[in-house]
Amino acid sequence: MTAEDRTHPAVERVEAALQEAGIEPRVRWFESATPTAVSAAAELGVEIGAIANSLVFTIDGEPLLVMTSGAHRVDTAFLGERLGGRIRRADAETVKAATGQTIGGVAPLGHPERLRTVVDVALAGYPEVWAAAGHAHTVFPTTFAELVRITGGEPGPVEPTPTES
Repeated sequence: MTAEDRTHPAVERVEAALQEAGIEPRVRWFESATPTAVSAAAELGVEIGAIANSLVFTIDGEPLLVMTSGAHRVDTAFLGERLGGRIRRADAETVKAATGQTIGGVAPLGHPERLRTVVDVALAGYPEVWAAAGHAHTVFPTTFAELVRITGGEPGPVEPTPTES
């Protein structure tokens, strides 16, 4: 099977959602899984901060998608206070139910329903960012502004700045 022949139902949903958003899907498949920002950045030859991690949490029991720069960790106490709720990491079952995708390949879109989303403002520092495309072997290029638009996300910090710590 060539890279052009590869397909997966979750990736197809992401591609359809991108097209619906007016974006030509440019999904890139890798031979090996790239489930972490470190592995994706190494495979792409980009800075880790240019990887847009899709992390699923819950806020007061409801799914919350946080698109964060690979160079950051989400400070759940800080973000929960900023958003006005208690944030917890979602388990694999919750992630799959909320997104239709599995951990390591969660895309910013292509989910059964739109999720409340926060987009890390640190991603704005990169002219191009890479997000998972529904499978741990896939990514697609986008921009910070496009990521905010396609997710309906709220731009903001996901960790305190050094002066806030």
